Amino acid sequence: MNGRTTTDRRSLGFLQISIALQTAAVFFQAVTAGLLLSSPGSEVLHGVGARVMYGASMLYVLAAILAWRPGGGSPRRILHASVFLVLASVQVVLGVARIPAFHVPLGILMFGLSLLDLGQVLSGRVPGRMGARS
Repeated sequence: MNGRTTTDRRSLGFLQISIALQTAAVFFQAVTAGLLLSSPGSEVLHGVGARVMYGASMLYVLAAILAWRPGGGSPRRILHASVFLVLASVQVVLGVARIPAFHVPLGILMFGLSLLDLGQVLSGRVPGRMGARS
């Protein structure tokens, strides 16, 4: 096994871990949002979760860049991660401004997108090569 293959596998593993962490953080946000309806003290949990989710989104951007560099593959994963980071930024602004009419649907959209991306990364499918034959 050469060094390049090992680097590619490490980058892919880091990418898988980072997207899994991001998806788990968004799911945690959904759980704590539900807790907000029943217990007022859960606002602290939701706030901490928001910071973790935002950090996980930044980590995913870094992992996407590191996974792209060794193989010189498609930078589309970086685009996905960057768009998600922008959505996370908008989500934070909407949450701080207390605009649930947009904050909640955007959170649902973010969870769905993160879950789809996690499925692609775990299945080994590369974005932009959906119809390509090997």
